[in-house]
Amino acid sequence: MQKDTLLTHKHILVVDDEHDILEFVEEALPMCMVDKADNYETALEYILNYTYDMVILDIMGVNGFKLLEETFSKGFPTVMLTAHSLSSESLKKSIKLGAVSFLPKDELPELKQHLEDVASGGGKPVWRKLFDKLGTNFNRRFGPDWKEKDLFFKELMAELKAAQGDEG
Repeated sequence: MQKDTLLTHKHILVVDDEHDILEFVEEALPMCMVDKADNYETALEYILNYTYDMVILDIMGVNGFKLLEETFSKGFPTVMLTAHSLSSESLKKSIKLGAVSFLPKDELPELKQHLEDVASGGGKPVWRKLFDKLGTNFNRRFGPDWKEKDLFFKELMAELKAAQGDEG
């Protein structure tokens, strides 16, 4: 018997044009009710007609950033999931459009833990936790100085550091 987690009974929408990703997410989250969409139109129909505890969006192939605007307007905590659009620019755009987190597809085995982090954040962004866990992955992909080269990330890191000081 599956023990309860922060994800138990959550209603999640996953949108990806790769069917193996949709199946992986559904199998990785047996404690959740998972709706799946493999294209923009189907995803938009789900978003407009149902309420979700969390949404997982691919960026490419399903117009993920446009869907993110919709999920943000509905108040659905949204995690961006990508392989081909894994760049500091996609990360920045995800943050600016209101995503609460961003997961590279090569980190998919950590999906359940990642979503539990999001759930524990109460639907608020979990960027500090993400950067703590995946900072070396991002450094390897974007370059070791990616946070210092871009004013947006420099300011975000300062905000996260200040917020951490407020907590402790």
